[in-house]
Amino acid sequence: GGDAQMAAGDVGELLVPYMPTIRVPKSGDRVYKTECAFSYDSPDSEGGLYVCMNTFLGFGREHIERHYRKTGQCVYLHLKRHVIEKVPGASGGALPKRRNAKLFLDLETSNDLNSDEFEYEDEAKLIIFPDHYEISLPNIEELPALVTIACDALLSAKSPYRKQEPDSWEEELQASKHAKTLVQLDNGVRIPPSGWKCSKCDLRENLWLNLTDGSVLCGKWFFDGSGGNGHAMEHYKDTGYPLAVKLGTITPDGADVYSFDEEEPVLDPHIAKHLAHFGIDMLQMQVTENGLRDNDIKPRVSEWEVIQEAGVKLKPMYGPGYTGMKNLGNSCYLNAVMQAIFSISEFQRAYVGNLPRIFDYSPLDPTQDFNTQMAKLGHGLLSGQYSKPPMKSELIEQVMKEEHKPQHNGISPRMFKAFISKGHPEFSSNRQQDAQEFFLHLINLVERNPVGSENPSDVFRFLVEERTQCCQSRKVRYTERVDYIMQLPVAVEAATNKDELIAYELKRREAEAARRPLPELVRAKIPFSACLQAFSEPSNVEDFWSSALQAKSAGVKTSRFASFPEYLVVQIKKFTFGLDWIPKKLDVSIDMPDFLDISHLRARGLQPGEEELPDIAPPIVIPDDPKALDIDESSVMQLAEMGFPLEACRKAVYYTGSLGAEVAFNWIIAHMEEPDFAEPLVIPAFGEVASSGAAALGAVGLDNQPPEEMVAIIISMGFQRNLAIQALKATNNNLERALEWIFSHPDPEEEGDPALDTMDMENNVNANILSETGSEGPRIKDGPGRYELFGFISHMGTSTMSGHYVCHLRKEGRWVIYNDLRVCASERPPKDLGYIYFYHRIPS
Repeated sequence: GGDAQMAAGDVGELLVPYMPTIRVPKSGDRVYKTECAFSYDSPDSEGGLYVCMNTFLGFGREHIERHYRKTGQCVYLHLKRHVIEKVPGASGGALPKRRNAKLFLDLETSNDLNSDEFEYEDEAKLIIFPDHYEISLPNIEELPALVTIACDALLSAKSPYRKQEPDSWEEELQASKHAKTLVQLDNGVRIPPSGWKCSKCDLRENLWLNLTDGSVLCGKWFFDGSGGNGHAMEHYKDTGYPLAVKLGTITPDGADVYSFDEEEPVLDPHIAKHLAHFGIDMLQMQVTENGLRDNDIKPRVSEWEVIQEAGVKLKPMYGPGYTGMKNLGNSCYLNAVMQAIFSISEFQRAYVGNLPRIFDYSPLDPTQDFNTQMAKLGHGLLSGQYSKPPMKSELIEQVMKEEHKPQHNGISPRMFKAFISKGHPEFSSNRQQDAQEFFLHLINLVERNPVGSENPSDVFRFLVEERTQCCQSRKVRYTERVDYIMQLPVAVEAATNKDELIAYELKRREAEAARRPLPELVRAKIPFSACLQAFSEPSNVEDFWSSALQAKSAGVKTSRFASFPEYLVVQIKKFTFGLDWIPKKLDVSIDMPDFLDISHLRARGLQPGEEELPDIAPPIVIPDDPKALDIDESSVMQLAEMGFPLEACRKAVYYTGSLGAEVAFNWIIAHMEEPDFAEPLVIPAFGEVASSGAAALGAVGLDNQPPEEMVAIIISMGFQRNLAIQALKATNNNLERALEWIFSHPDPEEEGDPALDTMDMENNVNANILSETGSEGPRIKDGPGRYELFGFISHMGTSTMSGHYVCHLRKEGRWVIYNDLRVCASERPPKDLGYIYFYHRIPS
């Protein structure tokens, strides 16, 4: 066994049969030495971590046997970090019990590695399965040279999440080389809590505090899209002072720091000390984006304070379902969404309930399998293994001296984020994102990776009936589409405190002009009923072509629910675009109900006396001059704001017939890997074989084979592949008419291409699932339109590109706040300030 003493030379002889399986990590190999592929075990965990010497994957104690059985790989590097309590010496000081004080594992940790109470010791040894022979390291004398080289290379390998290739989007913030030795001038500068302004121009947004001399200067637009004149960069060029922190991003968890010298966002491990130099105590106060500290304004006014329930002593929650998630740097949007997702029983059953089967059938590299990573995350959040309360003795110790043995509570979703955001230019970055966009991105991945006989995302899917009426002929057209979110407009004009708002705005402008502290914030109070009314009212149809008149005309559209989902997700449309296309947020309070009845919004279909618009498609016009193309520029700008190349956005909108940013977004995701993705839009001349772009406008190719990207868009809406192809062929590849065709042909023709049917079965493991509405069409779970609120995600900040997200969930009869790693019983859930709300159907 592992304790057996082996004579010199026996070790080398023991390893000889396994030498062909031991590899030295090469450039490009990812070495997972800090986290198990199936769990959140690490070298910090009780059983340590086993790293395969062939695949470089890491496994915790309960999963290492699975990998050994599946691969036959026998040699593993076992890594363990020990926490050793120092004992008092004869002189009263602490004497360390140390065998080897060297720390050689590059682990994420929130613990003070120089603590007076504890010290840390890293240990590495080779383990040979199945007999668990142990070989302590280093052991240069006895080990073959190849093994020593492999062990050294593995221990010194960089994080697998760092950029490895120029075109790789995965990245993680690195500590700046200037952080430890940063010189700060003792010039007496103190940063005030309000009234910030660039010292070289009049800008009051996108301001950066230089951490050397305390200068407050504006950034350039490309830092985060906020606009600026570049004075912060000019100051660096003049002085060489390398680090700056963005004002408005400072919270107790950290701040956004940029290194001008290293030309990238960085981590500053000493940020608290650097900010304190200028009078900012990041641990005691929140700095909000308008320059106000929470303690400068009255309680329960600041959005940051109310949503995070600051000022109230919250009781920490532990155990299954109460596990926090580490913020990886603006990853709170992911944390909030995933906490909500795994509070839903269908997702729990699909991933955690099927966990043994998913793990047993995972590919050889489980880090690259969606279902494995979802099951791992679900188990991490729900098992309680990573959310254990302190022992009673530790609680007493904590009260007595406010320091206790480090707890490894909470999970770090780094592997999950790296995989789920792979290839996505926004989610793979360290920039803040829109939680609603991430929710839809996740649902898209769930749809594409079925896990069993039932897809858990079905609980969100519903059908929307759209009634379009020609105002001149009064004729109507009814269509249906699939959706996952009810987007509720903010009826600002219905505010019940208009007089207070007008008075506040006058006081605010006067205070800004006089550079005085701003008055107490007054937030618009909007009745929920007004927002629901705004959702149900008709809206004008831009550029409407009436088939009754066969000409452009005025048209109005009304939306209703053709089915009600099991779980209703409601997004409050707080984010809008200013005239400068910079996203802005409406800071409003809406009295969201605990119980919601939208039965009156049930679709009714064609009514007696209504006459349908003729089923005639608009004429196909392919202009000779591409500049004359009628492309929806607002959709183009929406996509460009997400970070996609402008030309790619124009192609996406054009190829999807200007059906809106969401449909165009699906096209972008399907074509990102193509070499001409960002090339300018080229329209084929008349008579040429139609490209996918021309086909999207209705032109027919020589073989009338539908473009693959249009097929993918329809499949992403929940339809099967053969139905998508049939619909597109029947409508000359017109996407909008193809969707209408699907809903008007509930029983599709049986005849089809057998090869297509075979491909459909190969590509869709879930092909045998029948929807409740028939054998074809989207899978829906219709039922009554009465719901109860069980969770909501809130956003703090002025736009989706900055700020912070937290999640509140109702569990076991009480509200719980999930604020990254902190999970506490909620005392005052701010239900009126949420951004995304989750409702569950009340059983009839």
